Amino acid sequence: QHAQWVMVAASGIAVRFLDGLAQDKHSDPALVVLDEAGRYAVSLLAGHEGGANRLAYRVANAVGAVPVVTTATEALKPLVVGIGCRKGVSAERIEAAVQQALEGLGGRRLNDVREVATIDLKADEPGLIEFCARHDLPLRIFAHDTVAARAWVTQPSDWVRQNVGLDGVCEPCALIACTRGKLEVPKMALDGVAVAVVEDKWMEA
Repeated sequence: QHAQWVMVAASGIAVRFLDGLAQDKHSDPALVVLDEAGRYAVSLLAGHEGGANRLAYRVANAVGAVPVVTTATEALKPLVVGIGCRKGVSAERIEAAVQQALEGLGGRRLNDVREVATIDLKADEPGLIEFCARHDLPLRIFAHDTVAARAWVTQPSDWVRQNVGLDGVCEPCALIACTRGKLEVPKMALDGVAVAVVEDKWMEA
């Protein structure tokens, strides 16, 4: 009866609950499992086709969990883009800044990006939401305190410090989202948008 499910339970309980219900990836309901401590939001069933991957990000952003996505279509993309922007900036300006940053990384493309990361202050920024929707990119949101605790930046910004209370947004957000990653494109600013790109190095381990 429902297209999307969120279970707060152990993954084993969720699997037993689903016994006999899963039939086809094109028709199965999306299922996300959240542990009782709210640490991980796991896309367990109908991840790509059914929307569980996106649901995992929604749940994770709501409770401060880590989204866990294992489908190859998403998981094998190596880049995470951190974004900070002025209020009211358009999706087109965000796209231009991201494209410029990717070009500086040997001409990489948006198809190589796994997720976009930003701070909670920008969670409802229309241009950022539109940009992510336009390119089918999940948006990961970090609480101000989380970013402040790890706010190492290469280029501290007086404007961000005065208006957000941090030295920077795009670099720490990208690095927190990709803990095994390396900052390949430090902060680049263009027309009110700041972008940093981190590349996941797990395949080199």
